[in-house]
Amino acid sequence: MHDARAADAAAAPAMAQGGGDTQATPAGLADALSEAEQRQVAELAKRDREVRAHEMAHVAAGAGLVTRGASYTYQTGPDGQRYAIGGEVGIDTSPGRTPEETLAKAERIRAAALAPAEPSGQDRQVAAQAARMANDARLEIARREFAQGDTGAEATRDGAVDRGMRAAQAYSEGLAPRQAPTLSASA
Repeated sequence: MHDARAADAAAAPAMAQGGGDTQATPAGLADALSEAEQRQVAELAKRDREVRAHEMAHVAAGAGLVTRGASYTYQTGPDGQRYAIGGEVGIDTSPGRTPEETLAKAERIRAAALAPAEPSGQDRQVAAQAARMANDARLEIARREFAQGDTGAEATRDGAVDRGMRAAQAYSEGLAPRQAPTLSASA
């Protein structure tokens, strides 16, 4: 079982790891902040909302595959509050017990990786890895069907051969160095 993680977080001063949510800026403190600091707080609050929505999209689409809920990387704003600027979700990317199970799981992994409105580069890499996993499963299914010498109608045999050829082509096109899977919000 793989535990896929990444934290594509912006490098920024005053970063801290851990839990906690942002809170509204106290009215008195907001008046004490300069315009530039108020803009920075607004940008951090916006980023916090985007990161949390991004990670929750992964969690919702990856139901049953998520090995660990969302965790966040934080930056402390000029108002003293912590804002999420990056995050990650653990996901099981192990193959299934059968090629059919692997194919179904790969499609769910891909859907979870691409669930956010704006998938990060890391999310796209996970989706590509899931596509390779699906192609491998399709190839195995096609090989098995071909080896069984389907004795049904000619169209069925031709269909198995066609699927096998398409799977082999997709497999060879999908060969690329594999990277560890991750689902994350990017900075």
